[in-house]
Amino acid sequence: MRQRYLALLSVFASLPAMALTFQTRLESIEWKVEGDQFECRLIQPITDFGSGEFVRRAGEQATFQLKSTSHRLGTGSATLLAAAAPWQPGRGDINLGAVRVSHGSVLFNSSQGQAGRLINGLLDGRSTVVRNYSGEAGQPTEVRLLPVKFARAYADYQACAAKLLPMNYDQVRKTQVGFPGGGVELDTDARARLDVILDFIKADPSVNHIELNGHSDNSGNRLTNRDLSRRRALAVMEYLKAKGIPEQQITLRFHGERYPLAPNSSSANRSRNRRVNILLERVAPVEAPAPQADAANLRRLPEQHKPSRSRQ
Repeated sequence: MRQRYLALLSVFASLPAMALTFQTRLESIEWKVEGDQFECRLIQPITDFGSGEFVRRAGEQATFQLKSTSHRLGTGSATLLAAAAPWQPGRGDINLGAVRVSHGSVLFNSSQGQAGRLINGLLDGRSTVVRNYSGEAGQPTEVRLLPVKFARAYADYQACAAKLLPMNYDQVRKTQVGFPGGGVELDTDARARLDVILDFIKADPSVNHIELNGHSDNSGNRLTNRDLSRRRALAVMEYLKAKGIPEQQITLRFHGERYPLAPNSSSANRSRNRRVNILLERVAPVEAPAPQADAANLRRLPEQHKPSRSRQ
């Protein structure tokens, strides 16, 4: 291990003389794992700079982001690298392409593919490197996250990720359940989708309103189709109520054949149009109006409480 540390130090000695490099001293390196059901973060603080973080939201793969309260990396295009470990000669750096660095506390977010390759690189002893040639005062600038202690922290990060919900709010807030058979009964797929939505609502109490919009194809007459769309929306509402959602948090609408997803020109398209669209919302509670004085009670105030009148 000591040889590896010495080899890492030799890397920084070999950097261009004018390069400005940010990285944490080897003996101070730590990885932190933070998270809940909605998001997991795997973080390495970077001395005098900020932090590098792998962020995985529910329902998604991880991205990598660099955070800083300064603008010392500069802006514009920077190169993202999985840099070769110096104790493994013959291996070159892996160029993972460009990232766009901007102002703000989060300098950039990588793609999910770039983050996955960075994680694999760290597990393989590679460093995560962000390199920009338009940094502070025009200096070439590098930010490095070293692989020291990464494997143990990554195991904790995976344990966190295993507890993430199946979907995040952006994914679950607009969804739908289908009625491919043409009836009004919820099938297995519809119930499974509703259970995912219910799990999210129970985990996030700020989601306190559900709008249901029933739809049909154009197979029947308009009155029949409107009634079918109503009964489909009702079927979803009854399922949600049976699972503990208060009826007052649900708004039900039905539209018949008026808003097709696809032209009703084939059986497949008509199947798509038989659906209930579900919209989740975070609605702020309405504040009760301030109590107003009761004029009748004011008239009954004792004489000494009434304002005195000056004598002319």
